[in-house]
Amino acid sequence: MVNGYQAAALNEALDILAQKTVIPYSGGTDLMIEPDDNAIYLFLNKVPEMKKIVEDTEYIRIGAACTFTDILESELTPAILKEAVSQIAAPAIRNLGTVGGNICNGSPKADSALIFVATDAKLRLASSRGERIIPITEFYLGRKKTALAADELLVEILMHKTGLGNYYYKKVGARDALAISRVSFAAILNVAKGKIVNCMTAFGAVSDVIIRRAELDAMLTGKTLAEAKAVREAYLTAYNQAIVPIRGRISAEYRKAVCMNLLRDFLESNGI
Repeated sequence: MVNGYQAAALNEALDILAQKTVIPYSGGTDLMIEPDDNAIYLFLNKVPEMKKIVEDTEYIRIGAACTFTDILESELTPAILKEAVSQIAAPAIRNLGTVGGNICNGSPKADSALIFVATDAKLRLASSRGERIIPITEFYLGRKKTALAADELLVEILMHKTGLGNYYYKKVGARDALAISRVSFAAILNVAKGKIVNCMTAFGAVSDVIIRRAELDAMLTGKTLAEAKAVREAYLTAYNQAIVPIRGRISAEYRKAVCMNLLRDFLESNGI
């Protein structure tokens, strides 16, 4: 028998979280792997504030309890996120699994989290004490470690509405379907008036956290494509030094080689 509390509103969920020792639970696809018969859960799948995908003047706001299927079916979802989410597991998992769980799990292999990191998304965190909005790059502190306080919930993910059209996404797995990432890569590059105005890259399943090196991408920002070509090798060398893969079932050497091949392909596909 599963023990827990069913919250019907965000304020109710936050009050329960402030008073009880509970595990937030929505889709539960990660928690099902290692169930704890003694755990007490806080069910969030009926909290309306966390089930919406809406937009304002600046952001697309994705509720943390939205399923991957919700994201795929929304007209507001950017193409880069839809492509990544469409490759997550099978339809049954996408119907249950939620984007908030994918992020808060703290895994560097999380497919949706990679996209949010690559696009410099922000996270809205809430507790009974108040709310805060932080860059997702500040959320991950290490493998399975996040900046989420014990009494906080991830409520929304905020993605920029513009500048996400020219994207690059690749997921490398052991098979074509139902694969856990061995290496994944997402990038955005925008050119306006002949100059690169924005370059954002991120690697998943390589290190303890998703790799996002904004200071390296800045080497290309503000340059024409010709000028970017001139610093291409310096950029690749800097990234090659910055990527220090973890060792596991897949060798670190393999992971680094794939990372660099993907990065080169991204540059070449954009004329750099």
